[in-house]
Amino acid sequence: MYNILKIRTLAILLNLLLIACNSTTVENNQNSENNSNSTAETQVQSNQADKPKIENAKRVVALTSLSADIIHRLDATRLVGIPGSRLLRKDEKFKELPAVSEGRTHPNIEKIVALKPDLVIGATGFHDSTLKKLKELGITTLASQTNSWDALIKHTQDLAEATNTDLAPLLQKYDSFVKDIPEKSDSILVLVSSQPVLSPNKNSWTGDLLNKFNANNLTADLQGDSIGQGYVTLSEEKIVQQNPEILLVVDPSRAGVINQLKSKSFWNKLKAAQNEKVYVFDYHGLVNPGSIDKIEETSSKLKEILK
Repeated sequence: MYNILKIRTLAILLNLLLIACNSTTVENNQNSENNSNSTAETQVQSNQADKPKIENAKRVVALTSLSADIIHRLDATRLVGIPGSRLLRKDEKFKELPAVSEGRTHPNIEKIVALKPDLVIGATGFHDSTLKKLKELGITTLASQTNSWDALIKHTQDLAEATNTDLAPLLQKYDSFVKDIPEKSDSILVLVSSQPVLSPNKNSWTGDLLNKFNANNLTADLQGDSIGQGYVTLSEEKIVQQNPEILLVVDPSRAGVINQLKSKSFWNKLKAAQNEKVYVFDYHGLVNPGSIDKIEETSSKLKEILK
C-alpha cells in the first residue's frame, strides 16, 4: 500500500511539474525554518550568477506563458515566438505569433531556429535540454524559476534589462495586486489533487503567495519528500486534524477534483465545508503564475476571501 501511495504521489507531482513548465517554472525549493524567508533571494542570486550578458535583444522566443506575457507587455515588437499554452491561445494579442511547442511537449528546435531569435527564455528544469541545444547553436538563452513573488520581480527585471525596456509600469502593476491586504485571516488549507491529496507548503509559488497575503496556511511548515519539496501528502486523518476554516481547492479546467474530494469521508467533518467556505481556484495563478492576468485574478480573489 505504501509503494502504491508513493507511485501515485510521484505521478501527481510529475504531472504538476510538466504542466507548470508549459506556463512558467515549477515550485521546487527547500529550506529550514530559520532561512525560509531568504529562499527566493538565494535562488535569485544564483540565477544572477549564471545569467548571460544580454543587451537589447530584439527577437525573443519565450517558452513559458509568463515570460511571453512579460515580454509582450514590455515591448510587443520583441516577441517572435511563444509556447502552445492554453492561456495564450485564448488571448487575442498572441494569436498571430507562431507557437514553438504544443501542450506538454518539448519545444521544436527547428521552429525556434527558423525564427532567428537573439534570445530564448525557458524554464529551469523542464527546458534544460532545449536551452542547451540552442546554446550549442550559438543562440543566447535565459532560464527562469518563478516560485516566489521576489522571483517574479527578479525575472521581470532580467527581461527588461535584456530587452532594454522600462519595467516600472509592470512593477507598479504588481504592487497594486498586493495592496490593502488583510492583516490576518482564518486558517487555510489548499488542496491541489485528490489521489493522493497534496497541499503546498511555503516552498512553492502557492505558499509564498499565501504568505504575501498574510494567510494562515496550515501546511506552510510541513515538509514533503525529495520528489516534491513544495508539496506535502496529507492523509484523511491529517486533514481532519488540521480542520481548516477556509478550504481552497485547485480544480484545473474543471477536472472534477472538487467532486472527488467531496465524496471522501473526511469532507463533511471540516469546518470549511460545514460553513460553506470552500473556494475553487484555477491551476494558473494559484499553483503556477501562468500570466500576469492570472496572478491579478488570483490576488483579487484571495483579497475577497480573506477580508
